[in-house]
Amino acid sequence: MPELPDVEGFRGVLERCGQGRRVRKVDVRDAGVLRDVTAERLQVAVEGRSFAEPRRHGKFLVAPLDDGSGPALVWHFGMTGALLCAPADEPPHDHDRVLLTLDDGNRLGYRDQRKLQGIRLAETPDDVDALLADLGPDALTIDRAGFLDLLADRRGAVKSLLMDQSALAGLGNLLSDEILWRARIAPDRPAREIEEAEARGLFTAMGRVLDTAVRDARVPPRRNWLTGHRDDPEPECPRCGNPLDSRRVSGRRTVWCPHCQR
Repeated sequence: MPELPDVEGFRGVLERCGQGRRVRKVDVRDAGVLRDVTAERLQVAVEGRSFAEPRRHGKFLVAPLDDGSGPALVWHFGMTGALLCAPADEPPHDHDRVLLTLDDGNRLGYRDQRKLQGIRLAETPDDVDALLADLGPDALTIDRAGFLDLLADRRGAVKSLLMDQSALAGLGNLLSDEILWRARIAPDRPAREIEEAEARGLFTAMGRVLDTAVRDARVPPRRNWLTGHRDDPEPECPRCGNPLDSRRVSGRRTVWCPHCQR
């Protein structure tokens, strides 16, 4: 599932391939990925306009058009979505749902197998703000004080808090497990019971994990990361060598080290 680092990578694709480029044609190959907009309305709003500088908040990618004062495309990538740049004459992939042909001969493609989320059209910047209004602060930009306040004010397990997009935007299952493993905190610990020193360590772990993952545009399955072992037949902790455990927390498969994370 695309998480913050993946979407930051898609932002880079849009910046490199689309920013400043005019959209010559919008080809909606599968309207099942459109949310609250028809194919015809999307074509009228986007064709002939140029992409301004894109921005990301949490798992959402916002692509303003022209000078940014009017319409914007808003992507949410769900579980299998991706944004790719390719030559306009390259044959489409079976899961390419919307293709945007640009004036330089390239093409932006929204590819999505399961179609759980998709593309929205925000008519104004205020509409963009309304779409993002229920999201918490971005996990990449929140400061330490804000993060400590977040932990102190919330009930429930700390992993549930990290994955709650209304509390902290951008973290998903893999990132949350990795961050908690780095901080040596069990995923089912109540957030309010985490002491300040531990909370500071959790914030530091989050920053370090995100810095590396953003550079890779994904949560990297490195062998010195928890992520690199979670799908092994008999997974072991890359830090202490003890067996990893797995069960569901907040409805998601959660992997952790019972020896390291107490």
